[in-house]
Amino acid sequence: MLVDEKLRNFNSFWWTLIVTIGNPKQLLLYNTEFAFAYDNDNDKDKEAPLKYFLSFPILFTLSFFICNSTNEESFVVVMSRQRSRRIELPPAHENIEKLDKVVNEGNYYGAQQMYKSISARYVSAQRYSEALDILHSGACIQLSNGQVTCGAELASLYVETLGKGKVPYDDEILDRLKKIYKLFPRVPLPQHLWDVDDMQKLSDNIGCAKIRVEGCSSFLKAAIKWSAENGENRNGSPELHIMLAEYIFSESPEVDMAKVTYHFVKGNNPKKFASTLVNFLGKCYPGEDDLAIARAVLRYLSFGNLKDANILIEEIQKLIESAEVEFPKTELMQFIKFLLQTLERDALPLFSMLRANFKASIEREPTFNEMLDDIAEKFFGVQRRNPMGMFGDIFKLMGAE
Repeated sequence: MLVDEKLRNFNSFWWTLIVTIGNPKQLLLYNTEFAFAYDNDNDKDKEAPLKYFLSFPILFTLSFFICNSTNEESFVVVMSRQRSRRIELPPAHENIEKLDKVVNEGNYYGAQQMYKSISARYVSAQRYSEALDILHSGACIQLSNGQVTCGAELASLYVETLGKGKVPYDDEILDRLKKIYKLFPRVPLPQHLWDVDDMQKLSDNIGCAKIRVEGCSSFLKAAIKWSAENGENRNGSPELHIMLAEYIFSESPEVDMAKVTYHFVKGNNPKKFASTLVNFLGKCYPGEDDLAIARAVLRYLSFGNLKDANILIEEIQKLIESAEVEFPKTELMQFIKFLLQTLERDALPLFSMLRANFKASIEREPTFNEMLDDIAEKFFGVQRRNPMGMFGDIFKLMGAE
């Protein structure tokens, strides 16, 4: 029935009042059905039901009052039935096809808002699998079109939805995360920034590189956290740690080797890490080479991983033979060599002597002493001394440290 016809059939207030008194539930049902019919015929006006009820305040109040006195659940039941009817969502692939078309037409921003709003509806309906399909498709197509900021945002929303849906970590999800990761752009910067003539172009490239690294890092850090909470490895997926380490190393304008080291060590692949370190040795500033190697070895050892620390050193020495770089010959490297030998046996006095004799080299980087304290605890059971005493322990419990 057309809306106009319903209006004509509904134009007598007194007749309606009689019907209300006689059968309030029937009238209320009719009111509601009419309002939603009006809404369906006027899709552009999403507040049609509300406007309709407001246009008949006396009638609605009276009918609700009488209905409430007879059966207070009637209104709730009717409204719930109509609401459930309205939130029916089509299969995800239908929305994906439409959104792909919007992106391919070049309306990246408009598509971004649609990806976010449409996926949110599926999440609200607890249809997490379809919401994930939409977000994954959106992240991939935006990144494929060079829209790094948009793609990174949808990638992070994808991981957030994995958490909301309590999706367990498995190989299938890892493959989907890898697909997104591989679509983040890789634009190599000049090895020596001072050799570039066009400084404006260089500045623009550095700015874009920072955006890429920040976007990819946010996505992968969220994925690592999710994998730690929903997988078997409490440190998070080793594969995701390696992906993050590689992207930071290859795309950062100024590489933070401390971050690269941390994630490579968590990635449990010392051979791949060794290859990255040898690459770094060939382009780092003087004095950074031995620090990078020492930092890597000490980080493995601070986690109690003597095996991978030894593999790392052995692999670096093998790779250096075929590369045009030399293994650094410094006191710090001598300390690392002696330290690895000391940890093969229960030799706490020798460990303490090494720390004292190579104190100057160790203090070249502040974090080395902290990692050595961890190593002493892991291998020799030495409890770390808290410089703040009792108050330090209290702050630790409060999460201040």
